[in-house]
Amino acid sequence: MTDHSRPEPGLTLLTGATGYVGGRLLPELERRGYRVRCLTRRPDALLPRVAATTEVVCGDLSIPATLATAFDGIDTAFYLVHALGTKHDFEAEERAGAEAFAREARAAGVKRIIYLGGLGPEEIRSPHLRSRHAVGRILRESGIPTFELRASIIIGSGSLSFEMVRALVEKLPVMVTPRWVQRLAQPIGIEDVIAYLLEAAELPASKAGTYEIGGPDQLAYRDLLVTYARLRGLRRLIFRVPVLTPRLSSLWLGLVTPVYARIGRKLVDSIQHDTVVTDQRAREVFSVVPRGVEEAIRRALANEDREFAATRWSDAVSSVGVRSQWGGQPFARRVVDARYRVVDVGPARAFNAIERIGGSTGWYYADWLWRLRGWLDLLVGGAGLRRGRRNPEHLLPGDTVDWWRVEAVEPGRLLRLRAEMRLPGRAWLQFEVESALEGARIWQTAIFDPIGLAGRLYWYVLYPVHSLIFAGMLRALARSAAAPDRRGAGAAVRAWR
Repeated sequence: MTDHSRPEPGLTLLTGATGYVGGRLLPELERRGYRVRCLTRRPDALLPRVAATTEVVCGDLSIPATLATAFDGIDTAFYLVHALGTKHDFEAEERAGAEAFAREARAAGVKRIIYLGGLGPEEIRSPHLRSRHAVGRILRESGIPTFELRASIIIGSGSLSFEMVRALVEKLPVMVTPRWVQRLAQPIGIEDVIAYLLEAAELPASKAGTYEIGGPDQLAYRDLLVTYARLRGLRRLIFRVPVLTPRLSSLWLGLVTPVYARIGRKLVDSIQHDTVVTDQRAREVFSVVPRGVEEAIRRALANEDREFAATRWSDAVSSVGVRSQWGGQPFARRVVDARYRVVDVGPARAFNAIERIGGSTGWYYADWLWRLRGWLDLLVGGAGLRRGRRNPEHLLPGDTVDWWRVEAVEPGRLLRLRAEMRLPGRAWLQFEVESALEGARIWQTAIFDPIGLAGRLYWYVLYPVHSLIFAGMLRALARSAAAPDRRGAGAAVRAWR
């Protein structure tokens, strides 16, 4: 039976805290009471996201002189960084970074290292997997007890391999794939990866070694594409051809999913090998019982919905500066159109106008277009506009507002409506009110989660009309909020886009 009491006091060093795995490990370490120090090249980006007890220090593994202070007083060090995104020789950069890390850790008397590497055979042609194994070897050769966890595809929103699967399935109704999509993988959910990392920090140091971790399912990459498509309600045709080499496939991937092009090509090169668990010692030493691939995907999608719903768009969009992409700002698999206006009234009064939306009040702008859309929705069996609303002044979670349903309401601050019309995707309309020097700032955010190519075509083809309606609705909503109230008070509207 595993003893989960912490064997060693002292500080825990976390590298990669701004990355995918490290960003999810950090709050778990904080929640369990670890004293954490994060090493990052961008402290300003990390500081707002850490607990008050967590230290953030500036350092770069490629500049060894910046590392000594970070290792002072450290007992356990997590190595969760890679150089896949570099434009240079990433294998050389990863070796140099691992050597600097191991050297400083040894000099500081670090008691254990925990490293997340890549799953694959020892004799490999892939530069990516070869480099992952080389890093593990360098860390082990430091003489410090090292837990090297080797994983295949990590299932979770934000994981590079998962995001590439998602991008391919969502964008391509028909896929022409090479022979290597029949190579086997053993995916593992991000929550299970975090559980393994946490337990590696608590096991006796005598258990240090290399462990292969994965879920219970071994499946071909093709089957992973099909599984994701089925869980998203998409039908996909996949044809296998013999002429696409990993190199040609990686170039094609760069055209289909350009945001992942540089890193994705390196990952595709690694798919020449099966990445499955061949050593079962992790099941014997660790208490983690990993989830199957379908459950991992479902949890990834559900967790993403929850995190997305918790996002403050007034923070997220303003941090972007200007909307640089026509059609809205992409967030995960969704697209978002966010805009705001400032009114010379308090937040409570501004919210009153928001809470009256729909029903007999209407939608503040182009009601005839809303009625037309409602009529079309009725023709295809949807709710249309006929449902109205329960109360003309106030809303509660679960209330209907025409073809919308109230998903969340915080009086004076937030209203989020979920669409129940017939759509090739899911849609939300969210309003937030916050204090401003001039009075109140009203944020209006339209969110669309397209399902497949049809969903994307729907959003971008209709975006000119949607943009016109969204802009007009916000203008009219601001005028209504600032209009003279029952006591005759008046206010002027000043607005910015």
